[in-house]
Amino acid sequence: MLRSSSNKLVIVSVVALAALGVTGCSKSSYKNSNSPDEFAITRNAPLVVPPDFTLAPPKPGAPRALGVDSQTQAVEALFGPGAKPPPKSASEQQLLDKAGATKPEPGARSTAGDLSTSMVDKGAFVQELLAARPGSTNAAVASVSTGG
Repeated sequence: MLRSSSNKLVIVSVVALAALGVTGCSKSSYKNSNSPDEFAITRNAPLVVPPDFTLAPPKPGAPRALGVDSQTQAVEALFGPGAKPPPKSASEQQLLDKAGATKPEPGARSTAGDLSTSMVDKGAFVQELLAARPGSTNAAVASVSTGG
């Protein structure tokens, strides 16, 4: 009998403590504050239709339209406009020439997806991803099951 009354006392005290905790949550300070709502006082920017840029696709072998390379941009950002990067040394230029960095292959993007191009075997998952139809949103096409 003593045990049952102590269990009841524990249950009643837990319920009372939970009730006090819940009543304390109902009167939170952020609901009753008089601070302004930042979404109510900001103005929405008007929708602007961008101008029609008629961009032509790049021609193979043509120089880039940007004109300024990243090294020149970095030097100008560090040392101000008009600053030029130092010229490449003879050994650096020879290394770049032997690596073929000065004359990129114009049809590199065309040969990358060619079936005769050799590539590292990354497994069935990558092969299935590469063989997927472009623009497919079908979930059954996108799901891949791996053996195991």
